[in-house]
Amino acid sequence: MNNAIFKVPEARNEPILAYEPGSKARESLKLELERQSKETVDIPVIIGREEIFTSDTDTVVMPHQHQHVLATTHLAGEAEMKKAVRTAMESKAAWASMPFEHRAAIFLKAADLLAGPWRDRVNAATMLGQSKTVMQSEIDAACELCDFLRYGVSCAEEIYRQQPKSIPGVWNRQEYRPLDGFVMAISPFNFTSIGGNLAIAPALMGNTVIWKPARTATLSNYYVYQILLEAGLPKGAISFLPSSGKDVEKYVLKDPNLGGFHFTGSTAVFQNVFRVVGENISTYRQYPRLVGETGGKDFVFAHPTADVDTLVPALVRGAFEYQGQKCSAASRAYIPESLWSEVKEKLLLEIKKLKIGDVRDFTNFLSAVIDQKAFTKITAAIEAAKESDDAEVLVGDYDDSVGYYISPTVILAKKADYATMKEELFGPVLTVYVYEDEKLQETLELCDKTSPYALTGAIFAQDRAGIVEMEKALTHAAGNFYINDKPTGAVVGQQPFGGSRASGTNDKAGSVLNLLRWVSPRTIKENLLPSADISYPFMQES
Repeated sequence: MNNAIFKVPEARNEPILAYEPGSKARESLKLELERQSKETVDIPVIIGREEIFTSDTDTVVMPHQHQHVLATTHLAGEAEMKKAVRTAMESKAAWASMPFEHRAAIFLKAADLLAGPWRDRVNAATMLGQSKTVMQSEIDAACELCDFLRYGVSCAEEIYRQQPKSIPGVWNRQEYRPLDGFVMAISPFNFTSIGGNLAIAPALMGNTVIWKPARTATLSNYYVYQILLEAGLPKGAISFLPSSGKDVEKYVLKDPNLGGFHFTGSTAVFQNVFRVVGENISTYRQYPRLVGETGGKDFVFAHPTADVDTLVPALVRGAFEYQGQKCSAASRAYIPESLWSEVKEKLLLEIKKLKIGDVRDFTNFLSAVIDQKAFTKITAAIEAAKESDDAEVLVGDYDDSVGYYISPTVILAKKADYATMKEELFGPVLTVYVYEDEKLQETLELCDKTSPYALTGAIFAQDRAGIVEMEKALTHAAGNFYINDKPTGAVVGQQPFGGSRASGTNDKAGSVLNLLRWVSPRTIKENLLPSADISYPFMQES
């Protein structure tokens, strides 16, 4: 019988493996990439640990070799959706009442399984299915997901330890109940770690969750789910539901038992969820918690005193790592006229050195964009820039004959409000606007107002007064703000991630701020010395 107050292990960031030539890690991962390249996985819907194979299927392909099928995914329909909701509600009481130390143990074990025996499998699936290079996969699918699991447990413990003040004769307590209902989690293709965390975070706090993975990331997400099952996740705590978004809206989001919605994806989809919930608000048993991180039009703003030799690498890495398919990717840059000539020369020189190709070739810096839809959208914007009098394409081409390849592209915008300075593309496209040095303050205002997003941003300056001025002017332009660094690469436990405006609810994934959204506190007052009096002293005449 538990008669102790346990302390969870101290959270730590998972060390990043370098995969250098000759290393055991590189050799092992190469073998797993080869193995997965030769198989086709059959991915079922999983509800309450029951595997369901439907007649409606989809395929997962290699974006860099789009004729190669990696998996067949079975999609949930109306019957499976309704079954998932029933299972979530039926499983809720048992999961919520499981002692925290046992819930925590499941996710701590999952982190160790991922860091150890599952590392190659999840990394290889992320590389092949989502076209991530080895390093981009390692920092995401392995390290960041381990961090979400470990820091999530630590943050949950921190929340549970927060208690109200008590006075003599009274003991005040606060418990953190899971939401009164189930949580729907819809995850994106671009981060395997986010896919896992969107389901894990609410579940950690005792909620039952229905998890819909992105179509193009289903393989890696399926393996993450398998890790959770191996770690001891009980029946019904999380259901794995590959499906269409329209069916989720119709059969899940409108269910009266919806307690919360956890999302990363497009602004348009999240806004539609708000609309659907708003239209049905009177039918829910409680007000659903809507938590989302959506788009970004992330900036790099260079001061006239910026160091060009550190600015250029930040532009290259920030804009083109993982083909610019990060919510935080640098997609617009403001460069002072006095530095532009040098920045342009060095930027184009560095871009020419970048190799693009199959992720199994570890010498490649970037690979293909995720699918045909993304390829078409991005290349249309590039072609429009070529035809526009307000823009100039300095470098960049594309070819989808084998894979959805778009090479690093730089557009020079002649107007600060040119389309690619304000509209999210989600691809390897950086748009540069050159401003007159004496118009620094005016251009800072343009940076703040041009785009509706406010996710990440970076400033570069050597002059401290300039840093202060820029930081103040861009206070609300980014939820994650970087000084003399690229606007990507937030680390769990170090830089809690999220933005506001059209970029989301800014609930900071991987922190107590996010986990607090998945609980409904109950305050309990226990009077240790109850009074028998009815009248008060002031009622006496003398």
